[in-house]
Amino acid sequence: MSHNMQETPGDAAPAPGAPHCGGDAQNCSICGNGLRNELDFSFAYQPIVDLPAGRIFAHEALVRGPDGQSAASVLDRIGEATRYSFDQACRVKAIDLACDYGLLERGGEKLSINFLPHAVYRPEVCIQTTLQAARKRGMEVSSIVFEVTEGERIEDGPWFAEILREYRRQGFLTAIDDFGAGYAGLRLLADFQPDLIKLDMDLVRDVDKQPARQAIARSVIRLAQELGIALVVEGVETPGERDFFLHEGVALFQGYLFSRPAFQGLARVADWG
Repeated sequence: MSHNMQETPGDAAPAPGAPHCGGDAQNCSICGNGLRNELDFSFAYQPIVDLPAGRIFAHEALVRGPDGQSAASVLDRIGEATRYSFDQACRVKAIDLACDYGLLERGGEKLSINFLPHAVYRPEVCIQTTLQAARKRGMEVSSIVFEVTEGERIEDGPWFAEILREYRRQGFLTAIDDFGAGYAGLRLLADFQPDLIKLDMDLVRDVDKQPARQAIARSVIRLAQELGIALVVEGVETPGERDFFLHEGVALFQGYLFSRPAFQGLARVADWG
């Protein structure tokens, strides 16, 4: 999936399926509210833990069907015409449910929301629904992380970087998920440095036993350090995987070793290490 716009945000034409809001931010909330009535979905939340600090750093919102069905069961029903509305509705519902479940009540914890870059046609307009939802629930925008998978990356890197710059200008944090799954991530870093990168789980698996993966992991760790980007190691399943990255100075972890995603509720962290 790609977004081939070359225009600046102020001149960009709507992405396929996006409403013609004409720059009127008020119309964005109509799109988000409308889709929630047409497509029933919910969220599971999985913690990202800060092991040295012994605390939860963030909760990632993972879309699910109304009875906990897989994300694929929901995404398969999203067509070109509803992609924009789905993206808007997901942001609002992820915020509302996180607040309803008390995920952020301890203070300092963040909410990580996945978004579809090809559904954003004017970043400064499309972000208004999220801003309104955060203000309504009394959330600081700095407690929201927008992340996108490298596999979801649009081919037009400068356009994607422009989206992230606008989100940062609004006060949100930004992240690249599944970093290392392809070549686009390195190319993107030349245009924009996000607040976080999440190392792809294929590079994490059995890293404590495989020298080649260790060499790649150390290179990504050094790259993140030089660019001033926080690194999250995701998909951690074994103590050996955890211990390798702890020894390399990584603090942030996500995976089944600590907690599986909790559907419509607060996940319990099983092991701080």
